Amino acid sequence: MPAPPTVPSWQLAFHDRVDPHRRGSSVSDIILGGQDAIVNILGVLLGVAAASDSKRIVFAAGLATAFAESLSMAAVAYTTNVAQGDVYRSEREREYRHVRTVPAVEREEVRQLYARKGFDGELLDRIVDRITADPDVWVAVMMTEEHRLTPIDRARALRSALVVGLASIVGSLLPLVPFLFLGTHAAAWATVVVAAGMLFGVGAYKARATMGRPWKSGLEMTGIGMASALAGWAVGALLR
Repeated sequence: MPAPPTVPSWQLAFHDRVDPHRRGSSVSDIILGGQDAIVNILGVLLGVAAASDSKRIVFAAGLATAFAESLSMAAVAYTTNVAQGDVYRSEREREYRHVRTVPAVEREEVRQLYARKGFDGELLDRIVDRITADPDVWVAVMMTEEHRLTPIDRARALRSALVVGLASIVGSLLPLVPFLFLGTHAAAWATVVVAAGMLFGVGAYKARATMGRPWKSGLEMTGIGMASALAGWAVGALLR
């Protein structure tokens, strides 16, 4: 797309290609599905391996956990987003009722919102008049500025569920690979290394997609994940 006359082309290229905005929901969905799956599957594998020497039992428990976890996470992501969408629509309908029934109250709320942003005097009056002249604009401003809510439809909820589910199944299945080729105890150590590397990668991805130092974020997520997963090993060791 050619740059508008008032915008230098290099700035448009930087904005659109070099440093584009990222969709926060996709980043959070990948982290949610990946981190949760890695930690859970590692806890199960270490716990069952500590309680039993049977590689077959460990692998079966891990595989069952992987698919149950992935389906559950995808379903939770879908229903959570649908619920958030329902909350948005409910509050939007309430705002329309308030605008029709108690417009003076809603108008004062708009005034207070923009007064807190530093506007005052005649400029504040013009802003309030302009916003409240159109009920749709009025309600949209209240939904964004007062309630901090954004619309979520079922298509977006489904996309979120797919991302979470895929991240979860990948995060669950990769730690199982060592149990296909190694003995129980060797595989348990190997899966710790695999899971630690995956957690570090998820943390580094989070830092690159948002902000922060990749190595610091990676180490932080690895530490949290390892501490959580070792709880599974402790339970298995107690029940051995």
